[in-house]
Amino acid sequence: MLKITRTIGRSLAAYLSKPFPDYERHDSVPLERILKVIQPGDILLVDGNSRISLAIKYLTQSTWSHACMFMGLIDQSTDIPCLIEADLNEGVTLVPLNKYEHYNLRICRPVGLTEIERRKLLSFVEERLGYRYDMKNIIDLMRYLIQNPMVPTRYRRKLISLGSGEPTKAICSTLIAQAFQSINYPIMPRPQPGADSAELEYRQRHFTHFVPRDFDLSPYFQVVKPTIEQGFDFHRLNWRAEGDPHSAISAPPRAVR
Repeated sequence: MLKITRTIGRSLAAYLSKPFPDYERHDSVPLERILKVIQPGDILLVDGNSRISLAIKYLTQSTWSHACMFMGLIDQSTDIPCLIEADLNEGVTLVPLNKYEHYNLRICRPVGLTEIERRKLLSFVEERLGYRYDMKNIIDLMRYLIQNPMVPTRYRRKLISLGSGEPTKAICSTLIAQAFQSINYPIMPRPQPGADSAELEYRQRHFTHFVPRDFDLSPYFQVVKPTIEQGFDFHRLNWRAEGDPHSAISAPPRAVR
């Protein structure tokens, strides 16, 4: 029975991981610029183009369907910047940053970490290399691809309560959420009145309830945009004159009064 279940699981994983050919990248930031600003411990959100990506986007009403953590140069001899991720087929693995070179990306950065906290964060996810991908909710994700249910937005988070929480299994966003919770870094905590009514106390959500977009929406992560970080000045753009494919103008035309 276990062998049959694993076979079905592998078949579903292969089907859900298949990319669509008409994916469109909207940003134009080259990988070299991303490398100049991304730091170990940063979260890289990915706008995926597979079947499971579409299911996650639908249920979370978000562009982001996958989350990785930047680890830096794991092997100094190879000089290859790496991410750690929980992949549907491979489980928790290290992958080169250039795997997502042609995708829409967003960098989300935790603020105020000490070096000790950063090392604990990176060690937490690195110790989980080799864990399997948690397939608990994969049947539900398949169901939403076959027929979009009429589910109110407020209930979708419960429907995609990802993962079983088993210690040797992981899903991309839950792995990262658990890592940050291990150092008590907030993501989307629940505020509530404390013993002193003048102060609030915070409770962490269970790590299996997090999805990729939470790191983007969280008020505790800085969105890092490489173009702006490297001194963007719109005055230096060359604008092509409308109707003339060969000429350019140094500034946009004045508004007509």
